[in-house]
Amino acid sequence: MESLPALFSDLALILVTAGITTVIFKWLKQPVVLGYIIAGFLIGPNFEWFPVISDHTSVETWSEIGMVFMLFGIGLEFSFKKLKKVGGTVGITAITELITMCVVGFLLGKLLGWSKMDCIFLGAMLSISSTTIIAKAFDDMKLHREKFSGNVIGELVVEDLEAVLLMVILSTLAVSKSFDGAQLLYSMLKLAFFLVVWFLGGIFLVPTILRWSRKFMSEETLTVFSVGLCFMMVVLANLAGFSSALGAFIMGSILAETLEAEMIHKLTTPIKNLFGAIFFVSVGMMVDPQILVQYWWQILIITIILLIFKPLSNVVGRVLAGLGLKQAMQGGFCFCQIGEFSFIIATLGLNYGVIDEFLYPIIVSVSIITTFLTPYSIKAAVPCYNWVSRRFPKNWIERLESKDTGIRVKSGQQVTMGSFIVRQLKNLVIYLAIIIAVMLICFFLSSFVIRYVPSPWNAAIAVAFSLILMSPFLWAMGFKHTLAKTTRKLMDKSRFNKTVILSVFILRFIVVLFVSYSVLRHFFTADFWAVLKVNAPLFKWINFGFALVYTILLRVLSPAMKFYKRIEARFMDNLNKRQQVQVFSIPEILQENCHLQKMTLSPDSPYVGKRIKETDFRDNYNVSVVSVERGHQVIELPRPDFQLFPYDKITFVGHEDHLRLLVGRVELFDFQLINDYTDGDVEMYKVEVKPESEFVGITLMESGLSDKFEAMVIAIERDGQFILNPSAKIKFQSQDIVWFVAQKSKAELLINS
Repeated sequence: MESLPALFSDLALILVTAGITTVIFKWLKQPVVLGYIIAGFLIGPNFEWFPVISDHTSVETWSEIGMVFMLFGIGLEFSFKKLKKVGGTVGITAITELITMCVVGFLLGKLLGWSKMDCIFLGAMLSISSTTIIAKAFDDMKLHREKFSGNVIGELVVEDLEAVLLMVILSTLAVSKSFDGAQLLYSMLKLAFFLVVWFLGGIFLVPTILRWSRKFMSEETLTVFSVGLCFMMVVLANLAGFSSALGAFIMGSILAETLEAEMIHKLTTPIKNLFGAIFFVSVGMMVDPQILVQYWWQILIITIILLIFKPLSNVVGRVLAGLGLKQAMQGGFCFCQIGEFSFIIATLGLNYGVIDEFLYPIIVSVSIITTFLTPYSIKAAVPCYNWVSRRFPKNWIERLESKDTGIRVKSGQQVTMGSFIVRQLKNLVIYLAIIIAVMLICFFLSSFVIRYVPSPWNAAIAVAFSLILMSPFLWAMGFKHTLAKTTRKLMDKSRFNKTVILSVFILRFIVVLFVSYSVLRHFFTADFWAVLKVNAPLFKWINFGFALVYTILLRVLSPAMKFYKRIEARFMDNLNKRQQVQVFSIPEILQENCHLQKMTLSPDSPYVGKRIKETDFRDNYNVSVVSVERGHQVIELPRPDFQLFPYDKITFVGHEDHLRLLVGRVELFDFQLINDYTDGDVEMYKVEVKPESEFVGITLMESGLSDKFEAMVIAIERDGQFILNPSAKIKFQSQDIVWFVAQKSKAELLINS
């Protein structure tokens, strides 16, 4: 009988041991991550009373795959739109904690007598918290309904992004093994370039491909396709000189913007759990009891410093961000541990050979200790707040609890010169990154033309091919112009504004001229002009003249303009498609108080079998039902006597805090299937109550809006304040602005009535 490879016995040992330990840790109500680490220690080379694995190389490969899938899963849960929404608050907090812990970790390493690279990696590892541990603590302690939990989850997303950037920086430092400012700047610019190109290209291509192939997609094909895209981006990131983890995270974040994101997350989660278990088991295999005994006092010091400075820096960041002291302490005390990314950063340092081997088991030990202490730290937040509030002056506490305290970034609707210039420069950088990527592709493809077509026609064909392919993006960078009326108003305000705006437009023209000249210079070289018997000084001016004529032609070249607009429309449609499949979109003016959220009704929910009028959606939670999806049928604006069934997908509208409270009773599960998505037939509208209107002085119930126009009133804007989900007994007043949801035909009748 043919013997099995050692990998099979190793995997059997890993998974069986991990399964047993995780069951025990579940019984002990501890995170399963700790069970994986303990399992790794038991089957590792440093524990003599248990079978050990034999093929370390294969296990390390599988561990690398586990890291890839973990970053892919984090990317799938990442949302640039959500990050933008909470970015101001959690960004300040995360950056404050990052800087503080990097400095504290570096100084602590120096005091312990470690090398410079050990100190740098220690600071990086101490600055990143564990998403897994905090999420598990929230589940066990039922904290998802608390107000501070939303900011905590948002900050974890920012920290994951910081960790990805840290890995790039540390990789650069590990290769050069010195603080080379120029090299570091080059690496950051290179990272920014590839992030822009990958994200924009991915958002344009991936959802488009999925849209074309959706009717042929099953769970099997979608799993294979998404995992294949993940590993393709891993390869591209590696070829570009970045880590595999970065590539997995980028592809996950691209797929997070597609309609299939939830389904992909559901399908790939078991794969991520399997390979993630192997990763954490491999972490536990690195634990050496002899090193732990030898460095026990360093572990104790690092743990104490972490438990003090990490929550403290987070609380300070939250106060600076304008959160109240109590909410700041409740959220800040959650960040008292290190986890997955710290292990990945440590693995990175070991792979590059820039950190000492003793640092890895030390970090793992600190992680285990702080993980056990995380629930107790969270519970200690409120008692600590009560202690502080009793001992600090009352006016200090009132000041720290004030919503006006801290850094506030307010964005107005009015366009200023500063915002105009920032917008122009931002677009210039994005377009330039896209154009450089397209230009490199053109150079690669044109190499085949140059190889097989005789000179000098090969260069002419290559130039024509490159400039035609680049023309839509060059036109957009140089001549695409939005907000024309606003720009004219800014120019009319002062001569200075006019000079600055004209200078920006001239700069865009010059950049297009420079790029087109670079393409011509690349192909129309001295050898090309020598064949045509043109001397050196003259051909440079001829190249420049061709570039100038081409740039001027772009200004009046309508095909490039139309083609680019189709590309941009497709990109924006792909980017916003997940939001467009909602019943209707929330206007920006209402977004602070009004949110849409889809929940799937669990069979165990108390609302199963009830009619909408029998529920407490409005009375206790002040939310409304705007649609119910049942199978392939969508019931928009269901009547009060509509009965709710298990697994109905209910879309609610209300305040974010109220929706968060309701989730726990509705219980959201993900059973989404792959199918075509149709846009809803209803939209949100607004109408002003005129003084002569028949609705002045009558109640919402008496108005007949629901029966006559099939309209649902979402909010009433009165004297600058919003009354969300108003009572049926509220009376309309003159100059009220009524926000309602209805079908287009019914809305037009109501608005014109």
